[in-house]
Amino acid sequence: MTPSPRTPVLAAVLAATALLAGLAPAATAQSVMPPSPPGIPQLENAPVFTPLIPGVGAMPVLTYPVVGPDRPTPEYGDVNVFPTPNEVVGVAQPVMFFFDRPIADRARAEATIGIRTEPPVAGRFYWVTDSEVRWRPHAFWPVNTSVTVWAGGKRQQSFRTGDALIAEYDDRTKLVTVTRNGQPVRTMRASAGKPGWETYNGVYYTGQRGRNVRMNSAAFGLRIEDGGYDSIVNDAIRMSYDGIYIHSAPWSVADQGVRNVSHGCINISPADAAWYYENSRNGDPIIVRNGPGRPFGAFDGQGDWNY
Repeated sequence: MTPSPRTPVLAAVLAATALLAGLAPAATAQSVMPPSPPGIPQLENAPVFTPLIPGVGAMPVLTYPVVGPDRPTPEYGDVNVFPTPNEVVGVAQPVMFFFDRPIADRARAEATIGIRTEPPVAGRFYWVTDSEVRWRPHAFWPVNTSVTVWAGGKRQQSFRTGDALIAEYDDRTKLVTVTRNGQPVRTMRASAGKPGWETYNGVYYTGQRGRNVRMNSAAFGLRIEDGGYDSIVNDAIRMSYDGIYIHSAPWSVADQGVRNVSHGCINISPADAAWYYENSRNGDPIIVRNGPGRPFGAFDGQGDWNY
């Protein structure tokens, strides 16, 4: 959304505005520009592309000052933003804005938000509730995109995307194939939802996770005496708000790659679950194809890519 800082015209503007405000040409990822004096354009930060260096951890998002657009005064008092500052996320992660009150004028609230990326990425807003709006690209983020977000007139934070780690479960083969930047890295035998509990087809992304997660089927109306469960599951990563996870399932190893026996989750072996847990991050896509379940089309919290 922001032109490259290498553009000569923009470079001249940046140098002039930085001089007026007494700023260095680059700023740290989380710094917030002070209010500009009357008659001088308001400044904010935009991200600089920093390449990935093999063997080196993720670099923080570097920024530089730019002239910000006029934005309306927010009707809300505060807003929380996810991803968190300097987080590295997967290529399917939307930007989430949680307001401290219901929003009456959605267009005005969107106008208070700024999203700048390097390289430039186009996307759109969409509302989840009256107090939560999200923004995502039209397609998955490019690998190693630097993103800086402004919200509420006072909050700024930056994050970046990492590798494109994409997992695809094909119900015809009962296999999960994981690729990193287009190259296969692991194939995992799996078991999905059994008849009556079919796993939805569509695009998910990884969310909340835990090494030990308690799962109780009573949460969605299935009593233990009717075939439900109440147990601790290892290396579990949430795929949907209504309780679909990909997780370790030592009890179904013999079924994995053969038949579907779960209540909707993607069951994989303990070794595969530990590997996926350690190698994935928030926002990595998981795609389910060719199953008997309905499309994962209704918004359920992590169904952003299906409508």
